[in-house]
Amino acid sequence: MANVTFLTFNPFQENTYIVYDETGEGVIFDPGCSNEQEKNELLSTLDKLKVKPVRLINTHCHIDHILGNKFVADHFNLPLEIHKGELGMLEKGSIVASRYGIPYTEPSPFASTFLEEGDEVIFGNSVLKTILTPGHSPASLSFYCEKDQFLIAGDVLFRESIGRTDLPGCDHKLLMESIREKLFRLPENTVVWPGHGEFTTIGYEKKHNPFVGSN
Repeated sequence: MANVTFLTFNPFQENTYIVYDETGEGVIFDPGCSNEQEKNELLSTLDKLKVKPVRLINTHCHIDHILGNKFVADHFNLPLEIHKGELGMLEKGSIVASRYGIPYTEPSPFASTFLEEGDEVIFGNSVLKTILTPGHSPASLSFYCEKDQFLIAGDVLFRESIGRTDLPGCDHKLLMESIREKLFRLPENTVVWPGHGEFTTIGYEKKHNPFVGSN
C-alpha cells in the first residue's frame, strides 16, 4: 500500500510530499525546503519513516516547488524528473527568486528525465499514473494512484479553490479543462493532495468548489 506524508516548507507554505510503500522505497515530490532547518526536517522525517527516496519529481517548476531540488538530488544521487514543457520555468528560477526576494543559493539541477502523460511512476510495489494537467503552469503533472485512490495534484486543484492563472505561462481555459476533463473523471473518493493547504477529495470539489462547479 502506498502512503502519503507531507511537510510544509518555505515562505509560500508549499507542501512537499513523500510517497512510499511497505518496501521502504519512496518518491519525493516538489521539495520546497529552503533552509538548513527545513532540509533537516525532511531528512529526519525520511529517517523516521525508514524511507529511501528513489525518485525526485516536480509536478511543476514554480519557484516554491523547486527550492530543494538540488539538495535532494545531491543528497540521494537522484536525477530530476519533470515534463519537458516546464523547462522554461525551471530555467527562470533564479530570476523569479530574486523578484520575490527569496534566497536561491542552490539552483535546481537540469532535468535529465522527462515524463509524459500516461507514463507510470514505479517505486517499490507501487505505481502512479502521470496525468498532464496544464493551466496553472505550462505542463503541470498530476500523479494518480489507482490502487490506493489518491492524487498528487500540485497546484492544479485545492480544497474549494484552484491554482492561480495570473502568472506567466498560465492559462485559465486550460486549467478548467484539466480539472473538468481529467481530474473530475477520477473516482469521487479519490483523495487530492494539493501543493498548498489541506487535502480534499474529487467528490467534495465537484460539489463545493465555487471556481469549477459540477461537470
